Amino acid sequence: MNLDAIKKKLTQLQSSTQKQDRLWKPEAGKTVIRIVPYQFNKENPFSEMYFHYDLGKKTYLSPFTYGNADPIVEFAEKLKKTGSSDDWKMGKKLEPKMRTYVPIIVRGKESEGVKYWGFGKQIYQELLAFIADEDYGDITDLKAGRDIVVEFQKGEDVGNTYGKISIRVKPNATPVTDSKEILEKILNGQKDLKEIFPEPSYEDLKTALQNWLDPEASGDSEEEEAPKKTSTPAKETKKTDNVSAAFEELFDED
Repeated sequence: MNLDAIKKKLTQLQSSTQKQDRLWKPEAGKTVIRIVPYQFNKENPFSEMYFHYDLGKKTYLSPFTYGNADPIVEFAEKLKKTGSSDDWKMGKKLEPKMRTYVPIIVRGKESEGVKYWGFGKQIYQELLAFIADEDYGDITDLKAGRDIVVEFQKGEDVGNTYGKISIRVKPNATPVTDSKEILEKILNGQKDLKEIFPEPSYEDLKTALQNWLDPEASGDSEEEEAPKKTSTPAKETKKTDNVSAAFEELFDED
């Protein structure tokens, strides 16, 4: 029995559990929440973060989030310049996608402390529109902010895969809490998003990209392989050659 491997696995499981405890997803029906100021950036509660989704069945935070070099972004840009429409499409697919996170408390569960709600462009735009409206103002203000009703409808109820989320900002301004204990948790008990979503190294992302491009070489391919073709169409060969050439040109260390 490898004790080091067991300890590593235990740490991974504990980290994953802590991460899930800090993140919030709306449940079916209506939930009332309140966006609160972000402890680590009091000027702006919205954190725009960029992710590479489904890269070898994993999700990676892009260093682009913090203005740092990202080999996958570099490779995507290289592909988009090969002149091949297929390469351009792959380059677009490899670009990181933005997801915005805000610190919130869930009404009725304030004692659980601050969690983070992540959402896409549409919800982000709607929330910013409310804040820009002088009739609403800073809805995150601890004394005169406003609660938000978040309604989630399941996919089977709205005819899609992901479901539908809608929001309604309540008209009445209210204090976030009367409890000093909860207020202390809000002000000083938040977890930094950089700890929840650690930034991978340049080399780790480069390796992940290599494995995604060549899963057989990395051992990440499916156990049951598809039947091999007797011949490869010229277009597919050209596409593969372009991708390989772009990768070698960009990351060749010689």
